[in-house]
Amino acid sequence: MEIPSKYNPVEVEDKWYQYWLEQNYFHSEPDEREPYTIVIPPPNVTGVLHMGHMLNNTIQDILVRRARMLGKNACWVPGTDHASIATEAKVVAKLKSEGIEKKDLTRDEFLKHAWDWTDKHGGIILEQLKKLGASCDWERTCFTMDEARSESVLKVFVDLYNKGLVYRGVRMVNWDPQAKTAVSDEEVIYKEEQSKLYYVRYQIEGEDDFVTIATTRPETILGDTAVCVNPEDERFHHLKGKRVLVPLVQRSVPIIMDEYVDMEFGTGCLKITPAHDINDYEIGMRHNLETIDTFNDDGTLSEKAQVLVGVDRFDARKQIVPMLEEAGNLVKVEDYKNKVGYSERTDVVIEPKLSAQWFLAMEKLAKPALEAVESDDVEFHPKKFKNLYRHWMGNVKDWCISRQLWWGHQIPVYYLADGTFVVAETADKALALAREKSGNPALTMTDLTQDEDVLDTWASSWLWPISVFDGINDPDNKDINYYYPTDDLVTAPEIIFFWVARMIIAGYEYRQDKPFKNVYFTGIVRDKLRRKMSKSLGNSPDPLDLIKLYGADGVRVGMLLCSPAGNDLLFDEALTEQGRNFTAKIWNSFRLIQGWEVAGFMKQPDHSRLAIDWFNQKLNQQIAIMNDHFDKFRISDALMTIYTTIRDDFSSWLLEVVKPAYQQPIDKKTYEEVLEALDKVLRLLHPFMPFISEEIWQLLRERKTGDSIMISQWPEAGEVDEALLNEFESVKEAIAGIRTIRKNNNMPMKDQLELKIQPGDKGYHQKYDPVLVKMGNLSAIELVDEEVKGAASYRVFSSSYFIDLGDLIDVEEELKKLEEELKYTEGFLNSVMKKLSNERFVSGAPEAVVAKEKAKQADAEAKIKVLTEQIANLK
Repeated sequence: MEIPSKYNPVEVEDKWYQYWLEQNYFHSEPDEREPYTIVIPPPNVTGVLHMGHMLNNTIQDILVRRARMLGKNACWVPGTDHASIATEAKVVAKLKSEGIEKKDLTRDEFLKHAWDWTDKHGGIILEQLKKLGASCDWERTCFTMDEARSESVLKVFVDLYNKGLVYRGVRMVNWDPQAKTAVSDEEVIYKEEQSKLYYVRYQIEGEDDFVTIATTRPETILGDTAVCVNPEDERFHHLKGKRVLVPLVQRSVPIIMDEYVDMEFGTGCLKITPAHDINDYEIGMRHNLETIDTFNDDGTLSEKAQVLVGVDRFDARKQIVPMLEEAGNLVKVEDYKNKVGYSERTDVVIEPKLSAQWFLAMEKLAKPALEAVESDDVEFHPKKFKNLYRHWMGNVKDWCISRQLWWGHQIPVYYLADGTFVVAETADKALALAREKSGNPALTMTDLTQDEDVLDTWASSWLWPISVFDGINDPDNKDINYYYPTDDLVTAPEIIFFWVARMIIAGYEYRQDKPFKNVYFTGIVRDKLRRKMSKSLGNSPDPLDLIKLYGADGVRVGMLLCSPAGNDLLFDEALTEQGRNFTAKIWNSFRLIQGWEVAGFMKQPDHSRLAIDWFNQKLNQQIAIMNDHFDKFRISDALMTIYTTIRDDFSSWLLEVVKPAYQQPIDKKTYEEVLEALDKVLRLLHPFMPFISEEIWQLLRERKTGDSIMISQWPEAGEVDEALLNEFESVKEAIAGIRTIRKNNNMPMKDQLELKIQPGDKGYHQKYDPVLVKMGNLSAIELVDEEVKGAASYRVFSSSYFIDLGDLIDVEEELKKLEEELKYTEGFLNSVMKKLSNERFVSGAPEAVVAKEKAKQADAEAKIKVLTEQIANLK
């Protein structure tokens, strides 16, 4: 068969992915084998493939492909997340572009649009993952709002409510005025900003005197219900029991005393707005203050503000400052740096807001989940994330699980006309409970109103490792009993609280067991300037464009070459180019082998036998190293091991040693053994580079339909002959010495040389002479008892190697060159020694700088010794 000169990734990738699908290799059913299970972190249905997905899913695919080759029943469950806030925002924007406002639609009408949008866009990212080579069990694809997952979510809500863990309460929440919903503490990102500090006077009621407060948010003055001072602050003891008038609205409010007030901040007087600040809210609760909410849900001022009604909060800030100045209340304005909370979902400033919400009590639920990670029952890789997890779980707050949206799981709470409610999974069950609760059997569904809110998206995905196997609805089914707990979770550290912690909590609550054994935290993909890759910055390449340009295998390798667990990946497109070049190197090595003519009558040469023995030992060693890397989740290190094995050991040494002379055949035994070595190498490579490994593996030998490297066996690590490996390293050094002499003396490989060796106790092994002869193109090897004067020489450990160049070089010219180099090196050493003999430099310079100079000294001294020996040999 004629092998194309260039590897064509596009053609190869489409061909083999289709073949894998047709052969149903990705699908898993419970059987007698050991299961290996991964559940995908479900990407948003709004999403398209980005660099973070590429990294995460490449690592998952590597783990699941290797598990298959280890003989495990590997199951990688894919799926998508309905992403309440993000999807609703997309649908609202689409409708707006069509001239339709959400407020003009009924809930059902809006949800029809949302489902249409999801059906059209929801599967895009999963299709894109196929281009990457992801070997997911596509028959098991789940969606967080499909029937089984939705039933699971509602069942869990009802169960937790019945256990007394879900409750409704009016609390201060993080309000997103653009999405018009509450978001959790974990969904708030704090950014440092250059703000202003406004000093404002409040008149003491019945007096001409004033107190001055400092605030960064003058627009909230309209909701003030007190001014507060520290009881220890002697400056304000005279104000005890007095009242002040709130500027612009002239509301009379008390001056209260509370230790919360920082006497050093601002003026020492603090305005209290319980409806718009979490700390003010807590002070208000302690002092029984009135709460006045002056903001509408969209961030405009409400009628309760009395002035600037309907004006956006930030416009109101601009407008209220001159109003305060005109009223004589503004004292001064200063520049001020502070941290402002932004919604992770919409990137608008969060508004603290009092709101009736549903909460999940977390303290009791969190305990087994904390213990699981502390005891390494769930093991984090790298371990540094245990500290972060411990801190959050040890200070866990109740989870606000309701969202003021229409897209999502509508909360299964049904209100009766008198304001009481029942909690049930379905409307029929709710009606039965309502009839029982009210004592009125004549109640109908028209008498019940379902809660308008939906559940936080994370309140569905926290069940993911259980719900993908329908373990909530059917807790004893064969899938959940076989596949749960799953093995490895691959995710990003930024969702350690949103998702990882909550899945562990759900696992222990609903299966009394961990959801996964290991959590591998990937880093964040950043550009060369360390900026997080994002569409808004325009610094993120389109992964599909990269795949078209460099091939999926090249991109996978490029992503992993700089991706240690838990550390950020500084992405550079040159890395994917390196991946593509590696693909080309593998292909060219294969083409070299395929181009050899095989002669069955030839005896195997000694140099080939020795090289193959060495390579098999080397491969045993590398397999053991790779297995150890996998056990420790050092995925990049495992790739680097096989990368260097192919690049250096296989292509640069084994093939070069066994390669027949120009237009000469190769013996059959060597050829078959090289094919066997390549077969093993390809199997070790397959999890990382599935496409080219399959293509070459299929071409190596006659295969039948149904054969695939994907279901071949992961090579076993045999016993390693360390002595043999060390001996061969000496041979490689000896060959490198010959090549250096050739290069330095412009001697082409076609010219044969005679090598003389003065053996020491290390560095020379006579049995490898055939390899030396072949790789050095030597006419003879002679053992000598003493140094060979006038010869070019080098040492390998205690053995000395000599090449008598004789008439092959101009001795005088070579001596001149060596003496010039010696003179330069001695001058360089002299300058280094001047620095090191300077007491001020040695005592004043950083340790690393001094160490660097000492290293220069040692290098120069070693070079001078070698040059001196070479000169002495030539004289």
